[in-house]
Amino acid sequence: MKKLMDYVAEAAKVVEEVMPWDLEEELKGGATPLILDIREPYEFDCMHIDGSSNVPRGVLESACEWDYEETIPELVNSRDRDIVIVCRSGHRSLLAGRTLKEMGFSNVRSLKTVLVRLERLRNTSGTSRRSGSSD
Repeated sequence: MKKLMDYVAEAAKVVEEVMPWDLEEELKGGATPLILDIREPYEFDCMHIDGSSNVPRGVLESACEWDYEETIPELVNSRDRDIVIVCRSGHRSLLAGRTLKEMGFSNVRSLKTVLVRLERLRNTSGTSRRSGSSD
């Protein structure tokens, strides 16, 4: 029987990962990727990257196509655009990246573990964290 990390490892074989500092350099250089945050809305509301779009993992497939309540026109029209997917630990973003590639999106990358690190930094400064959260 497969487990979560088996699926994550398979996705990592087909989805490129980008480190936060490399993405930061790209953005400083004028790159304009679609930053897709696939966490749940309550996670997004707590902390997110400025300019990112929130499309929860559970509605990703329908958000990528026309004629669904969850359709996100910018996402539907981004099959050839640079897309960087963000989650809390990098697991959901890899899985989502694999799905997008299977749906015909050609330039998909997963941001590697950035929000976990940001959250840990915030927690050391006294901000509380919801217990038991993980990807």
